[in-house]
Amino acid sequence: MDPRIERIQRASAYVKEQLAGIQPEIGIVLGSGLGKLADHIENPLVIPYREIPGFPVSTAIGHKGNFIVGTLGGKTVIAMQGRIHYYEGYGMELVVLPIRVMMSVGIGRLFVSNAAGGVNFSLHVGDLMIIKDHINLLPNPLIGPNLDDLGPRFPDMTRPYDPALIKLAKEIAEEQGVVLHEGVYVGGTGPSYETPAEYKYFRLIGGDAVGMSTVPEVIAARHASVPVFGISVITNEAHDDYAEDYVNDGHDVVVAANAAADRMTALIREMIIRL
Repeated sequence: MDPRIERIQRASAYVKEQLAGIQPEIGIVLGSGLGKLADHIENPLVIPYREIPGFPVSTAIGHKGNFIVGTLGGKTVIAMQGRIHYYEGYGMELVVLPIRVMMSVGIGRLFVSNAAGGVNFSLHVGDLMIIKDHINLLPNPLIGPNLDDLGPRFPDMTRPYDPALIKLAKEIAEEQGVVLHEGVYVGGTGPSYETPAEYKYFRLIGGDAVGMSTVPEVIAARHASVPVFGISVITNEAHDDYAEDYVNDGHDVVVAANAAADRMTALIREMIIRL
């Protein structure tokens, strides 16, 4: 058996044992500073990553490193309270392992969120941006022998983010009076923030926001035909016209993400209610 499949099965078996028959319907990935949504999950069951066999441990700022299983919006969800990043030194197999475990325990839809820099001049700190497409500058998690049990060798990525879920989000945001932007997310390796010249380059090639995650998870989900909804919280203005004393700071990113978390939580909760 492929060792990647063995790792997925071993981790999934442990998680299923902890679930004791609970069947999650929806998976949620909570990015930097966005773990607040987990506080709204009712009757939470906490499964620390460090206790799952063969599982990576999240080390990034604002990432607690737990699966949270419970009820949100009347549905059973499994949320990643903190994700795994390539820049932490993990290979892509481990970066997407949590997604594959969530799919193995039964999720039918995946919601992903992140903190991102707004390279589009119309995006400002605190804005919410629906991800309609992405540009991948990270290693593709499907490189290597294909895992045929999970999906095809060449999965279609024409619609990586589900149009029906995007439509639903827009309808709810209008009802809630929440302004939603829509754009293309650029996924890079990090961990250094990008240079002003790189921000300009991302804007020129069609990017609206940039971050260090999300894309591998989306590719893994779409490989298995799981519909995805993605949203970015703009936590810094990633422009190329900074003041001379400006610096990007990771703690500031978490603070900005926390400030927008209530709006994002209300949106995602209502989306889940209506599914």
